[in-house]
Amino acid sequence: MATVKLTDLVLRDAHQSLFATRMVTSDMLPITDKLDQVGYWALEAWGGATFDSAIRFLNEDPWERLKKLKAALPRTKIMMLLRGQNLLGYRHYADDVVAKFVETAAKDGVDVFRIFDALNDPRNFKAATDAAKKTGKHIQAAISYATTPFHTIEKYVELAKDYATVGADSLCIKDMSGLLKPYEGYDLVKALKKAVDIPIEIHSHATTGMSVATLVKCAEAGADILDTVISSLAMGTSHSPTETMVEIFKGTPYDTGLDINLLLEIAAYFREVRKHYKQFESSFLGADTRILVSQVPGGMLSNLEGQLKEQGASDKIDAVLKEIAVVQKDFGYPPLVTPSSQIVGTQAVFNVLFGRYNKLTGESIDLLAGKYGACPAPKNPEAVKKALETLKLEKEITHRPADDIPQEYEKLEGEAKKVLGTDRVTVEDVLTYAMFPKVAPDFFKKRSQGPVQFTAEPLAPAPVPAAAPAPSNQPAKYVVNVNGADYTVVVSPAGVGPAVTTVVPVPATSPAPVAAPVPAAAAPSGGGTVIPSPVAGTLIRYGVAEGAQVASGTTVIIIESMKMELEIKATTAGKIHFLVPTGTQVASQQALAEIQ
Repeated sequence: MATVKLTDLVLRDAHQSLFATRMVTSDMLPITDKLDQVGYWALEAWGGATFDSAIRFLNEDPWERLKKLKAALPRTKIMMLLRGQNLLGYRHYADDVVAKFVETAAKDGVDVFRIFDALNDPRNFKAATDAAKKTGKHIQAAISYATTPFHTIEKYVELAKDYATVGADSLCIKDMSGLLKPYEGYDLVKALKKAVDIPIEIHSHATTGMSVATLVKCAEAGADILDTVISSLAMGTSHSPTETMVEIFKGTPYDTGLDINLLLEIAAYFREVRKHYKQFESSFLGADTRILVSQVPGGMLSNLEGQLKEQGASDKIDAVLKEIAVVQKDFGYPPLVTPSSQIVGTQAVFNVLFGRYNKLTGESIDLLAGKYGACPAPKNPEAVKKALETLKLEKEITHRPADDIPQEYEKLEGEAKKVLGTDRVTVEDVLTYAMFPKVAPDFFKKRSQGPVQFTAEPLAPAPVPAAAPAPSNQPAKYVVNVNGADYTVVVSPAGVGPAVTTVVPVPATSPAPVAAPVPAAAAPSGGGTVIPSPVAGTLIRYGVAEGAQVASGTTVIIIESMKMELEIKATTAGKIHFLVPTGTQVASQQALAEIQ
Protein backbone atom coordinates (compact mmCIF):
# COMPACT_ATOMS: atom_id res chain seq x y z
CA MET A 1 0.00 0.00 0.00
CA ALA A 2 1.33 3.45 -0.94
CA THR A 3 2.43 5.52 2.02
CA VAL A 4 2.01 8.82 0.14
CA LYS A 5 -1.16 9.64 -1.77
CA LEU A 6 -1.60 12.36 -4.40
CA THR A 7 -4.38 14.83 -5.13
CA ASP A 8 -4.19 16.24 -8.66
CA LEU A 9 -5.29 19.85 -9.12
CA VAL A 10 -5.44 19.85 -12.93
CA LEU A 11 -9.18 20.55 -13.10
CA ARG A 12 -9.13 23.56 -10.74
CA ASP A 13 -6.04 25.21 -9.34
CA ALA A 14 -3.78 24.50 -12.31
CA HIS A 15 -5.73 26.53 -14.83
CA GLN A 16 -6.71 29.09 -12.19
CA SER A 17 -3.01 29.73 -11.63
CA LEU A 18 -1.77 29.49 -15.22
CA PHE A 19 -4.50 30.99 -17.37
CA ALA A 20 -6.99 32.84 -15.20
CA THR A 21 -9.43 29.94 -14.59
CA ARG A 22 -10.60 29.79 -18.20
CA MET A 23 -10.71 26.03 -18.87
CA VAL A 24 -14.16 24.94 -20.03
CA THR A 25 -15.79 21.65 -19.08
CA SER A 26 -15.69 20.38 -22.67
CA ASP A 27 -11.89 20.36 -22.39
CA MET A 28 -12.07 18.30 -19.17
CA LEU A 29 -14.55 15.55 -19.99
CA PRO A 30 -12.62 13.74 -22.79
CA ILE A 31 -9.84 12.77 -20.36
CA THR A 32 -11.92 11.92 -17.30
CA ASP A 33 -11.90 8.18 -18.03
CA LYS A 34 -8.10 8.10 -17.77
CA LEU A 35 -8.08 10.44 -14.75
CA ASP A 36 -10.51 8.08 -13.05
CA GLN A 37 -8.13 5.14 -13.59
CA VAL A 38 -5.09 6.73 -11.93
CA GLY A 39 -5.94 6.08 -8.28
CA TYR A 40 -5.59 9.63 -6.98
CA TRP A 41 -6.67 10.29 -3.40
CA ALA A 42 -8.86 13.00 -4.94
CA LEU A 43 -9.18 15.33 -7.91
CA GLU A 44 -9.66 18.98 -7.06
CA ALA A 45 -12.24 20.05 -9.63
CA TRP A 46 -14.52 22.74 -8.22
CA GLY A 47 -14.66 25.81 -6.02
CA GLY A 48 -12.07 28.53 -5.73
CA ALA A 49 -12.42 30.94 -8.64
CA THR A 50 -13.97 28.37 -11.00
CA PHE A 51 -17.52 29.35 -10.03
CA ASP A 52 -16.94 33.07 -10.65
CA SER A 53 -15.05 32.49 -13.89
CA ALA A 54 -17.67 30.08 -15.24
CA ILE A 55 -20.52 32.60 -15.11
CA ARG A 56 -18.43 35.75 -15.66
CA PHE A 57 -16.32 34.66 -18.62
CA LEU A 58 -17.32 31.20 -19.87
CA ASN A 59 -21.13 31.45 -19.98
CA GLU A 60 -21.11 28.06 -18.28
CA ASP A 61 -23.19 26.81 -15.37
CA PRO A 62 -20.77 25.72 -12.61
CA TRP A 63 -23.35 23.39 -11.08
CA GLU A 64 -23.70 21.55 -14.39
CA ARG A 65 -19.92 21.19 -14.53
CA LEU A 66 -19.93 19.57 -11.10
CA LYS A 67 -22.70 17.13 -12.03
CA LYS A 68 -20.99 16.14 -15.30
CA LEU A 69 -17.64 15.59 -13.61
CA LYS A 70 -19.22 13.52 -10.86
CA ALA A 71 -20.88 11.28 -13.46
CA ALA A 72 -17.60 10.94 -15.37
CA LEU A 73 -15.44 10.17 -12.29
CA PRO A 74 -17.31 7.41 -10.44
CA ARG A 75 -14.20 6.00 -8.72
CA THR A 76 -12.45 9.22 -7.74
CA LYS A 77 -13.36 11.68 -5.01
CA ILE A 78 -14.05 15.23 -6.20
CA MET A 79 -12.62 17.91 -3.96
CA MET A 80 -13.81 21.50 -3.83
CA LEU A 81 -12.15 24.55 -2.28
CA LEU A 82 -14.60 26.42 -0.04
CA ARG A 83 -13.84 29.77 1.60
CA GLY A 84 -15.66 29.15 4.87
CA GLN A 85 -18.23 31.85 5.58
CA ASN A 86 -17.34 33.50 2.23
CA LEU A 87 -18.34 30.34 0.34
CA LEU A 88 -17.24 31.28 -3.21
CA GLY A 89 -18.06 34.97 -3.13
CA TYR A 90 -16.32 38.01 -1.69
CA ARG A 91 -18.39 38.62 1.42
CA HIS A 92 -19.66 36.69 4.41
CA TYR A 93 -23.02 34.97 4.00
CA ALA A 94 -25.67 34.17 6.57
CA ASP A 95 -25.48 30.72 8.12
CA ASP A 96 -28.60 29.50 6.28
CA VAL A 97 -27.00 30.29 2.90
CA VAL A 98 -23.80 28.52 3.93
CA ALA A 99 -25.77 25.45 4.98
CA LYS A 100 -27.80 25.40 1.76
CA PHE A 101 -24.70 25.80 -0.41
CA VAL A 102 -22.80 22.96 1.26
CA GLU A 103 -25.84 20.67 1.16
CA THR A 104 -26.38 21.35 -2.55
CA ALA A 105 -22.70 20.95 -3.46
CA ALA A 106 -22.62 17.58 -1.68
CA LYS A 107 -25.76 16.46 -3.51
CA ASP A 108 -24.39 17.53 -6.91
CA GLY A 109 -21.02 15.79 -6.56
CA VAL A 110 -18.55 17.13 -3.98
CA ASP A 111 -16.92 14.38 -1.90
CA VAL A 112 -14.24 16.39 -0.07
CA PHE A 113 -14.81 19.89 1.27
CA ARG A 114 -11.47 21.65 1.67
CA ILE A 115 -12.56 24.53 3.88
CA PHE A 116 -10.39 27.52 4.73
CA ASP A 117 -10.68 31.04 5.99
CA ALA A 118 -8.46 33.76 4.55
CA LEU A 119 -7.64 35.05 8.04
CA ASN A 120 -7.41 31.62 9.73
CA ASP A 121 -10.22 32.71 12.02
CA PRO A 122 -11.76 29.46 13.37
CA ARG A 123 -15.09 31.23 13.93
CA ASN A 124 -15.46 31.55 10.16
CA PHE A 125 -15.20 27.74 9.76
CA LYS A 126 -18.07 26.83 12.03
CA ALA A 127 -21.11 27.16 9.75
CA ALA A 128 -19.47 25.42 6.79
CA THR A 129 -18.01 22.64 8.95
CA ASP A 130 -21.33 22.01 10.70
CA ALA A 131 -23.11 21.85 7.35
CA ALA A 132 -20.52 19.50 5.84
CA LYS A 133 -20.83 17.15 8.84
CA LYS A 134 -24.53 16.74 8.12
CA THR A 135 -23.78 15.61 4.55
CA GLY A 136 -21.41 12.87 5.72
CA LYS A 137 -18.74 14.07 3.30
CA HIS A 138 -15.02 14.38 4.09
CA ILE A 139 -14.10 17.65 5.83
CA GLN A 140 -10.58 18.93 5.27
CA ALA A 141 -9.61 22.02 7.25
CA ALA A 142 -7.01 24.12 5.46
CA ILE A 143 -4.61 26.44 7.24
CA SER A 144 -3.53 29.39 5.08
CA TYR A 145 0.27 29.52 5.28
CA ALA A 146 2.14 32.81 5.53
CA THR A 147 5.58 33.93 6.67
CA THR A 148 5.15 36.87 8.99
CA PRO A 149 6.18 37.56 12.59
CA PHE A 150 2.71 36.40 13.62
CA HIS A 151 2.69 33.05 11.79
CA THR A 152 4.69 30.51 13.76
CA ILE A 153 4.76 26.71 14.11
CA GLU A 154 3.19 27.14 17.53
CA LYS A 155 0.30 29.12 16.02
CA TYR A 156 -0.24 26.54 13.27
CA VAL A 157 -0.27 23.71 15.85
CA GLU A 158 -2.85 25.61 17.89
CA LEU A 159 -5.05 26.03 14.80
CA ALA A 160 -4.66 22.35 13.88
CA LYS A 161 -5.87 21.30 17.32
CA ASP A 162 -8.86 23.63 17.02
CA TYR A 163 -9.84 22.19 13.64
CA ALA A 164 -9.40 18.59 14.75
CA THR A 165 -11.62 19.30 17.75
CA VAL A 166 -14.47 20.67 15.61
CA GLY A 167 -14.49 17.54 13.46
CA ALA A 168 -12.03 17.90 10.59
CA ASP A 169 -11.26 14.53 8.95
CA SER A 170 -7.94 15.76 7.58
CA LEU A 171 -5.77 18.87 7.67
CA CYS A 172 -4.21 20.81 4.80
CA ILE A 173 -1.33 23.26 4.89
CA LYS A 174 -2.34 25.65 2.12
CA ASP A 175 0.84 27.31 0.83
CA MET A 176 -0.77 29.43 -1.87
CA SER A 177 2.33 31.53 -2.59
CA GLY A 178 5.12 28.94 -2.60
CA LEU A 179 6.56 30.27 0.66
CA LEU A 180 6.90 26.97 2.53
CA LYS A 181 10.61 26.11 2.54
CA PRO A 182 11.67 22.44 2.54
CA TYR A 183 13.20 22.24 5.99
CA GLU A 184 10.60 24.50 7.57
CA GLY A 185 7.95 22.28 5.99
CA TYR A 186 9.63 19.24 7.55
CA ASP A 187 9.56 20.84 11.01
CA LEU A 188 5.96 21.99 10.59
CA VAL A 189 4.68 18.55 9.54
CA LYS A 190 6.59 16.87 12.40
CA ALA A 191 4.98 19.25 14.90
CA LEU A 192 1.50 18.75 13.42
CA LYS A 193 1.80 14.94 13.42
CA LYS A 194 2.59 15.07 17.13
CA ALA A 195 -0.35 17.37 17.83
CA VAL A 196 -3.19 15.80 15.82
CA ASP A 197 -4.11 12.27 14.77
CA ILE A 198 -5.62 13.00 11.35
CA PRO A 199 -4.06 12.85 7.84
CA ILE A 200 -2.09 15.88 6.71
CA GLU A 201 -2.08 17.14 3.12
CA ILE A 202 0.43 19.63 1.70
CA HIS A 203 -0.56 22.20 -0.93
CA SER A 204 2.38 24.24 -2.23
CA HIS A 205 2.60 26.35 -5.38
CA ALA A 206 5.74 26.20 -7.53
CA THR A 207 5.94 29.98 -7.91
CA THR A 208 9.22 30.44 -6.01
CA GLY A 209 10.86 27.24 -7.28
CA MET A 210 10.85 25.39 -3.94
CA SER A 211 7.77 23.16 -4.17
CA VAL A 212 9.30 19.87 -5.34
CA ALA A 213 11.89 19.92 -2.55
CA THR A 214 9.23 21.02 -0.07
CA LEU A 215 6.94 18.11 -0.95
CA VAL A 216 9.81 15.64 -0.57
CA LYS A 217 10.77 16.91 2.87
CA CYS A 218 7.14 17.03 4.01
CA ALA A 219 6.66 13.42 2.91
CA GLU A 220 9.76 12.44 4.87
CA ALA A 221 8.25 14.18 7.92
CA GLY A 222 5.07 12.13 7.65
CA ALA A 223 2.70 14.05 5.34
CA ASP A 224 0.03 11.64 4.12
CA ILE A 225 -1.19 13.39 0.95
CA LEU A 226 0.51 15.78 -1.48
CA ASP A 227 -1.05 18.15 -4.01
CA THR A 228 0.42 17.91 -7.51
CA VAL A 229 -0.54 18.77 -11.10
CA ILE A 230 -0.05 16.76 -14.27
CA SER A 231 3.21 17.99 -15.81
CA SER A 232 1.81 19.83 -18.83
CA LEU A 233 -0.02 22.23 -16.48
CA ALA A 234 2.61 22.25 -13.72
CA MET A 235 5.31 24.63 -12.47
CA GLY A 236 5.37 28.41 -12.90
CA THR A 237 2.50 29.73 -10.78
CA SER A 238 0.99 26.25 -10.67
CA HIS A 239 2.29 23.22 -8.71
CA SER A 240 4.85 20.40 -8.73
CA PRO A 241 4.48 17.88 -11.58
CA THR A 242 2.62 14.69 -10.67
CA GLU A 243 4.91 12.47 -12.74
CA THR A 244 8.02 14.02 -11.21
CA MET A 245 6.83 13.26 -7.68
CA VAL A 246 5.81 9.72 -8.68
CA GLU A 247 9.31 9.05 -10.04
CA ILE A 248 11.08 10.68 -7.08
CA PHE A 249 9.23 8.42 -4.64
CA LYS A 250 9.37 5.26 -6.77
CA GLY A 251 11.08 2.44 -4.93
CA THR A 252 11.17 4.35 -1.66
CA PRO A 253 8.99 4.05 1.46
CA TYR A 254 6.93 6.90 -0.05
CA ASP A 255 6.15 5.12 -3.35
CA THR A 256 2.79 6.36 -4.67
CA GLY A 257 2.19 3.23 -6.74
CA LEU A 258 0.79 5.29 -9.65
CA ASP A 259 1.28 4.26 -13.30
CA ILE A 260 3.71 6.68 -14.96
CA ASN A 261 2.64 5.62 -18.47
CA LEU A 262 -1.01 6.46 -17.78
CA LEU A 263 0.07 9.79 -16.36
CA LEU A 264 2.09 10.53 -19.49
CA GLU A 265 -1.01 9.94 -21.63
CA ILE A 266 -2.92 12.43 -19.49
CA ALA A 267 -0.05 14.92 -19.74
CA ALA A 268 -0.09 14.65 -23.53
CA TYR A 269 -3.81 15.43 -23.61
CA PHE A 270 -3.48 18.55 -21.46
CA ARG A 271 -0.43 19.68 -23.45
CA GLU A 272 -2.76 20.12 -26.41
CA VAL A 273 -5.58 21.61 -24.32
CA ARG A 274 -3.23 24.26 -22.95
CA LYS A 275 -2.75 25.65 -26.45
CA HIS A 276 -6.41 26.73 -26.46
CA TYR A 277 -5.74 29.24 -23.70
CA LYS A 278 -2.52 30.89 -24.82
CA GLN A 279 -4.12 34.33 -24.74
CA PHE A 280 -4.66 34.01 -20.98
CA GLU A 281 -1.24 32.63 -20.07
CA SER A 282 0.63 34.35 -17.29
CA SER A 283 4.14 35.57 -18.13
CA PHE A 284 5.30 34.19 -14.77
CA LEU A 285 6.32 30.76 -16.05
CA GLY A 286 9.63 30.26 -14.25
CA ALA A 287 10.63 30.79 -10.63
CA ASP A 288 9.75 34.27 -9.40
CA THR A 289 11.59 34.90 -6.15
CA ARG A 290 10.05 38.36 -5.75
CA ILE A 291 7.13 36.45 -4.29
CA LEU A 292 9.26 35.57 -1.26
CA VAL A 293 8.76 39.24 -0.32
CA SER A 294 5.36 40.10 -1.83
CA GLN A 295 3.77 36.71 -0.91
CA VAL A 296 1.36 36.97 -3.85
CA PRO A 297 -0.32 33.58 -4.49
CA GLY A 298 -0.01 31.90 -7.87
CA GLY A 299 -3.60 32.42 -8.98
CA MET A 300 -3.41 36.11 -8.19
CA LEU A 301 -0.37 36.85 -10.37
CA SER A 302 -2.04 36.20 -13.73
CA ASN A 303 -5.13 38.13 -12.63
CA LEU A 304 -3.03 41.02 -11.33
CA GLU A 305 -1.30 41.34 -14.70
CA GLY A 306 -4.64 41.55 -16.48
CA GLN A 307 -6.01 44.06 -13.99
CA LEU A 308 -3.03 46.37 -14.42
CA LYS A 309 -3.29 46.08 -18.19
CA GLU A 310 -6.97 47.07 -17.95
CA GLN A 311 -5.96 50.17 -16.00
CA GLY A 312 -3.26 51.05 -18.54
CA ALA A 313 -0.62 50.50 -15.86
CA SER A 314 1.20 47.32 -16.94
CA ASP A 315 4.54 49.01 -16.24
CA LYS A 316 3.73 49.29 -12.52
CA ILE A 317 3.78 45.57 -11.67
CA ASP A 318 7.01 45.78 -9.65
CA ALA A 319 5.78 48.78 -7.68
CA VAL A 320 2.52 46.97 -6.93
CA LEU A 321 4.33 43.83 -5.77
CA LYS A 322 6.36 45.94 -3.32
CA GLU A 323 3.26 47.80 -2.15
CA ILE A 324 1.44 44.53 -1.45
CA ALA A 325 3.91 43.80 1.36
CA VAL A 326 3.17 47.22 2.89
CA VAL A 327 -0.60 46.81 2.65
CA GLN A 328 -0.45 43.31 4.11
CA LYS A 329 1.38 44.63 7.18
CA ASP A 330 -0.98 47.61 7.54
CA PHE A 331 -4.01 45.30 7.29
CA GLY A 332 -2.80 43.09 10.17
CA TYR A 333 -0.80 40.51 8.20
CA PRO A 334 -3.69 38.52 6.68
CA PRO A 335 -2.46 35.50 4.69
CA LEU A 336 -2.79 36.32 0.99
CA VAL A 337 -5.48 33.97 -0.27
CA THR A 338 -8.92 34.67 -1.73
CA PRO A 339 -10.55 36.99 -0.83
CA SER A 340 -7.83 38.72 1.26
CA SER A 341 -5.36 38.45 -1.63
CA GLN A 342 -7.75 40.33 -3.94
CA ILE A 343 -8.47 42.90 -1.24
CA VAL A 344 -4.81 43.53 -0.45
CA GLY A 345 -3.72 43.31 -4.10
CA THR A 346 -6.35 45.73 -5.39
CA GLN A 347 -5.63 48.16 -2.57
CA ALA A 348 -1.94 48.00 -3.47
CA VAL A 349 -2.84 48.89 -7.08
CA PHE A 350 -4.92 51.85 -5.90
CA ASN A 351 -2.12 52.97 -3.57
CA VAL A 352 0.35 52.98 -6.46
CA LEU A 353 -2.08 54.78 -8.77
CA PHE A 354 -3.55 57.33 -6.32
CA GLY A 355 -1.33 57.49 -3.25
CA ARG A 356 -1.41 55.35 -0.13
CA TYR A 357 -5.00 54.87 1.15
CA ASN A 358 -6.30 57.95 -0.67
CA LYS A 359 -8.89 55.60 -2.18
CA LEU A 360 -10.04 52.63 -0.10
CA THR A 361 -12.13 49.88 -1.72
CA GLY A 362 -15.32 48.84 0.05
CA GLU A 363 -13.74 45.47 0.81
CA SER A 364 -10.63 47.12 2.29
CA ILE A 365 -12.88 49.16 4.53
CA ASP A 366 -14.69 46.03 5.71
CA LEU A 367 -11.46 44.14 6.36
CA LEU A 368 -9.98 47.02 8.36
CA ALA A 369 -13.19 47.30 10.40
CA GLY A 370 -13.21 43.60 11.30
CA LYS A 371 -16.10 42.54 9.08
CA TYR A 372 -14.09 39.62 7.69
CA GLY A 373 -12.93 38.41 11.11
CA ALA A 374 -9.86 38.77 13.28
CA CYS A 375 -6.54 39.45 11.55
CA PRO A 376 -3.39 37.90 13.05
CA ALA A 377 -1.84 41.23 14.07
CA PRO A 378 -2.73 44.85 14.92
CA LYS A 379 -3.56 47.05 11.91
CA ASN A 380 -2.41 50.50 10.85
CA PRO A 381 -4.47 52.77 13.13
CA GLU A 382 -4.78 55.56 10.56
CA ALA A 383 -6.13 53.17 7.93
CA VAL A 384 -8.56 51.68 10.47
CA LYS A 385 -9.71 55.19 11.44
CA LYS A 386 -10.55 55.98 7.80
CA ALA A 387 -12.51 52.74 7.49
CA LEU A 388 -14.47 53.26 10.71
CA GLU A 389 -15.33 56.84 9.72
CA THR A 390 -16.67 55.62 6.39
CA LEU A 391 -18.82 52.99 8.10
CA LYS A 392 -19.78 55.36 10.94
CA LEU A 393 -18.52 52.86 13.52
CA GLU A 394 -16.83 53.74 16.80
CA LYS A 395 -14.58 50.67 17.02
CA GLU A 396 -13.57 47.50 15.20
CA ILE A 397 -15.89 44.49 15.20
CA THR A 398 -14.56 41.78 17.55
CA HIS A 399 -17.37 39.18 17.50
CA ARG A 400 -18.00 36.58 14.78
CA PRO A 401 -18.95 38.75 11.79
CA ALA A 402 -21.65 36.37 10.56
CA ASP A 403 -23.57 36.92 13.81
CA ASP A 404 -24.58 40.30 12.35
CA ILE A 405 -26.05 38.75 9.19
CA PRO A 406 -29.72 37.76 9.47
CA GLN A 407 -31.00 34.67 7.67
CA GLU A 408 -31.09 35.61 4.00
CA TYR A 409 -31.79 32.56 1.83
CA GLU A 410 -35.52 33.28 1.41
CA LYS A 411 -34.80 36.91 0.52
CA LEU A 412 -32.20 35.85 -2.06
CA GLU A 413 -34.64 33.29 -3.47
CA GLY A 414 -37.23 36.03 -3.98
CA GLU A 415 -34.68 38.26 -5.71
CA ALA A 416 -33.56 35.39 -7.95
CA LYS A 417 -37.17 34.73 -9.00
CA LYS A 418 -37.53 38.38 -10.02
CA VAL A 419 -34.28 38.31 -11.96
CA LEU A 420 -35.30 35.14 -13.78
CA GLY A 421 -38.92 36.26 -14.19
CA THR A 422 -40.36 33.04 -12.81
CA ASP A 423 -42.29 31.75 -9.82
CA ARG A 424 -40.07 28.67 -9.54
CA VAL A 425 -36.33 28.65 -9.27
CA THR A 426 -33.76 25.95 -8.60
CA VAL A 427 -31.65 26.01 -5.45
CA GLU A 428 -28.59 26.10 -7.69
CA ASP A 429 -29.76 29.29 -9.43
CA VAL A 430 -30.55 30.95 -6.11
CA LEU A 431 -27.05 30.14 -4.88
CA THR A 432 -25.47 31.35 -8.14
CA TYR A 433 -27.32 34.65 -7.72
CA ALA A 434 -26.28 34.78 -4.05
CA MET A 435 -22.60 34.37 -4.90
CA PHE A 436 -22.48 37.01 -7.65
CA PRO A 437 -25.67 39.13 -7.77
CA LYS A 438 -24.11 41.62 -10.20
CA VAL A 439 -22.89 38.99 -12.67
CA ALA A 440 -25.59 36.30 -12.40
CA PRO A 441 -28.45 38.24 -14.09
CA ASP A 442 -26.48 38.64 -17.30
CA PHE A 443 -25.37 35.02 -17.13
CA PHE A 444 -28.96 33.82 -16.74
CA LYS A 445 -29.93 35.75 -19.89
CA LYS A 446 -27.13 34.25 -21.96
CA ARG A 447 -26.95 30.76 -20.45
CA SER A 448 -29.02 29.15 -23.21
CA GLN A 449 -26.38 30.16 -25.76
CA GLY A 450 -23.98 27.66 -24.20
CA PRO A 451 -20.36 27.96 -23.09
CA VAL A 452 -17.77 29.92 -25.03
CA GLN A 453 -15.22 27.98 -27.06
CA PHE A 454 -11.55 28.84 -27.17
CA THR A 455 -10.54 26.36 -29.89
CA ALA A 456 -10.34 27.57 -33.49
CA GLU A 457 -12.57 25.51 -35.78
CA PRO A 458 -12.30 25.62 -39.58
CA LEU A 459 -15.38 26.77 -41.42
CA ALA A 460 -17.22 23.86 -43.03
CA PRO A 461 -16.05 24.04 -46.68
CA ALA A 462 -17.89 22.76 -49.71
CA PRO A 463 -17.04 19.10 -50.39
CA VAL A 464 -13.64 18.81 -52.04
CA PRO A 465 -12.30 15.54 -53.45
CA ALA A 466 -9.46 14.16 -51.35
CA ALA A 467 -7.20 14.25 -54.35
CA ALA A 468 -7.70 17.98 -54.79
CA PRO A 469 -6.72 19.73 -51.53
CA ALA A 470 -7.21 23.46 -51.22
CA PRO A 471 -4.25 25.44 -52.55
CA SER A 472 -1.74 26.21 -49.81
CA ASN A 473 -1.59 29.86 -50.87
CA GLN A 474 -5.28 30.51 -50.07
CA PRO A 475 -6.33 32.39 -46.92
CA ALA A 476 -7.26 30.17 -43.99
CA LYS A 477 -10.70 30.67 -42.43
CA TYR A 478 -11.67 29.91 -38.86
CA VAL A 479 -14.69 30.51 -36.65
CA VAL A 480 -13.77 31.70 -33.17
CA ASN A 481 -16.34 32.08 -30.41
CA VAL A 482 -15.68 34.95 -28.01
CA ASN A 483 -18.05 35.53 -25.10
CA GLY A 484 -20.86 33.71 -26.88
CA ALA A 485 -20.43 35.46 -30.27
CA ASP A 486 -19.00 33.80 -33.41
CA TYR A 487 -16.44 35.61 -35.56
CA THR A 488 -14.96 34.60 -38.90
CA VAL A 489 -11.18 35.02 -38.79
CA VAL A 490 -9.41 35.08 -42.17
CA VAL A 491 -5.62 34.74 -42.01
CA SER A 492 -3.44 35.34 -45.07
CA PRO A 493 -0.78 32.63 -45.55
CA ALA A 494 2.83 33.45 -44.85
CA GLY A 495 4.75 34.67 -47.85
CA VAL A 496 1.66 35.53 -49.92
CA GLY A 497 1.16 39.28 -50.02
CA PRO A 498 0.94 41.33 -46.86
CA ALA A 499 0.26 39.53 -43.57
CA VAL A 500 -3.43 40.31 -42.96
CA THR A 501 -5.88 38.99 -40.40
CA THR A 502 -9.54 39.94 -40.87
CA VAL A 503 -12.16 39.48 -38.15
CA VAL A 504 -15.85 39.66 -39.16
CA PRO A 505 -18.92 38.89 -36.99
CA VAL A 506 -20.85 35.81 -38.13
CA PRO A 507 -24.56 36.59 -38.72
CA ALA A 508 -26.77 34.74 -36.25
CA THR A 509 -28.96 32.06 -37.83
CA SER A 510 -31.74 33.03 -35.44
CA PRO A 511 -32.20 36.14 -33.33
CA ALA A 512 -30.34 35.81 -30.04
CA PRO A 513 -32.02 37.14 -26.91
CA VAL A 514 -30.75 40.59 -26.09
CA ALA A 515 -31.08 42.81 -23.07
CA ALA A 516 -33.02 46.02 -23.21
CA PRO A 517 -30.93 48.73 -24.89
CA VAL A 518 -28.83 50.86 -22.60
CA PRO A 519 -28.69 54.58 -23.38
CA ALA A 520 -25.38 55.82 -24.64
CA ALA A 521 -23.22 57.78 -22.26
CA ALA A 522 -23.93 61.50 -22.38
CA ALA A 523 -21.31 64.19 -22.78
CA PRO A 524 -20.78 66.82 -20.05
CA SER A 525 -22.59 70.10 -20.65
CA GLY A 526 -19.48 72.08 -19.90
CA GLY A 527 -21.23 74.14 -17.26
CA GLY A 528 -20.52 71.99 -14.21
CA THR A 529 -17.89 70.00 -12.32
CA VAL A 530 -17.19 66.67 -13.99
CA ILE A 531 -16.63 63.54 -11.88
CA PRO A 532 -14.32 61.15 -13.78
CA SER A 533 -13.80 57.45 -13.13
CA PRO A 534 -10.41 57.02 -11.45
CA VAL A 535 -10.03 53.49 -12.88
CA ALA A 536 -11.46 51.22 -15.55
CA GLY A 537 -14.35 49.10 -14.33
CA THR A 538 -18.14 48.75 -14.30
CA LEU A 539 -20.53 51.35 -12.94
CA ILE A 540 -22.69 49.12 -10.75
CA ARG A 541 -24.97 51.60 -8.95
CA TYR A 542 -25.60 55.21 -8.04
CA GLY A 543 -25.22 56.39 -4.46
CA VAL A 544 -27.94 59.05 -4.80
CA ALA A 545 -30.91 59.69 -7.08
CA GLU A 546 -30.56 61.51 -10.39
CA GLY A 547 -30.90 65.25 -9.83
CA ALA A 548 -30.27 65.01 -6.07
CA GLN A 549 -28.63 67.88 -4.22
CA VAL A 550 -25.33 66.54 -2.86
CA ALA A 551 -22.65 67.83 -0.53
CA SER A 552 -18.95 67.59 -1.22
CA GLY A 553 -17.71 64.18 -0.06
CA THR A 554 -21.03 62.40 -0.63
CA THR A 555 -20.71 58.95 -2.23
CA VAL A 556 -22.45 59.37 -5.59
CA ILE A 557 -21.29 56.37 -7.64
CA ILE A 558 -20.00 52.87 -6.90
CA ILE A 559 -17.93 51.11 -9.53
CA GLU A 560 -16.55 47.58 -9.56
CA SER A 561 -12.90 47.40 -10.54
CA MET A 562 -10.66 44.36 -10.22
CA LYS A 563 -13.55 42.53 -8.47
CA MET A 564 -13.59 45.12 -5.68
CA GLU A 565 -16.03 47.97 -5.09
CA LEU A 566 -14.84 51.57 -5.11
CA GLU A 567 -16.89 54.53 -3.96
CA ILE A 568 -16.64 57.76 -5.97
CA LYS A 569 -17.45 60.91 -4.04
CA ALA A 570 -18.70 64.33 -5.05
CA THR A 571 -15.87 66.84 -5.26
CA THR A 572 -18.16 69.83 -4.80
CA ALA A 573 -21.71 70.62 -3.68
CA GLY A 574 -24.59 70.95 -6.13
CA LYS A 575 -27.17 69.11 -8.20
CA ILE A 576 -25.92 65.84 -9.74
CA HIS A 577 -26.58 64.65 -13.27
CA PHE A 578 -25.35 61.16 -14.22
CA LEU A 579 -23.75 60.76 -17.62
CA VAL A 580 -23.34 56.96 -17.67
CA PRO A 581 -26.05 54.32 -17.05
CA THR A 582 -25.53 51.61 -14.44
CA GLY A 583 -24.08 48.38 -15.81
CA THR A 584 -21.79 50.27 -18.20
CA GLN A 585 -18.13 49.38 -18.68
CA VAL A 586 -16.18 52.59 -18.15
CA ALA A 587 -12.66 53.62 -18.96
CA SER A 588 -10.22 55.33 -16.65
CA GLN A 589 -10.90 59.11 -16.59
CA GLN A 590 -14.23 58.72 -18.41
CA ALA A 591 -16.78 61.35 -17.30
CA LEU A 592 -19.38 59.63 -15.08
CA ALA A 593 -21.39 62.53 -13.70
CA GLU A 594 -21.60 66.29 -13.60
CA ILE A 595 -22.41 68.50 -10.62
CA GLN A 596 -23.99 71.88 -11.33
